[in-house]
Amino acid sequence: MRQYIALIHKETDCDYGASFPDLPGCVTAGSTLDEARVMAEEALALHLEGMKKDGEPVPEASSLEDIMDNLENRDGVAILVAAPDDVAPIVRVNITLPEDILSRIDRYAEAHGYTRSGFMLQAAKRFMAGNNGQRAA
Repeated sequence: MRQYIALIHKETDCDYGASFPDLPGCVTAGSTLDEARVMAEEALALHLEGMKKDGEPVPEASSLEDIMDNLENRDGVAILVAAPDDVAPIVRVNITLPEDILSRIDRYAEAHGYTRSGFMLQAAKRFMAGNNGQRAA
């Protein structure tokens, strides 16, 4: 199983951010350390699937020593994140929402370090996990 190193960062009054030095642009955030770890797993899976779809080669994971040789990486806490063996394909969907709700979603997502899709994915997962099939009021 391939594992990549993610660096967790925390600044005052901000969420926990996670980035992958081996995969520029693969970043995410969570309001807690545990959420940031879960988000890092999902971000890695989505990023690798995107690379696969685009025909880009997936880089080998660097060692901790190689990553920490870069002084910019030393202010983060390193965690190992397992790359999925077979990433589920990403599907583009078209949904219809009231404009004001979409604007609120976008503002919230941006303020908390999510993309629109990433935020909606997390919201749907939390809703389904906590609702046990009950219809929302």
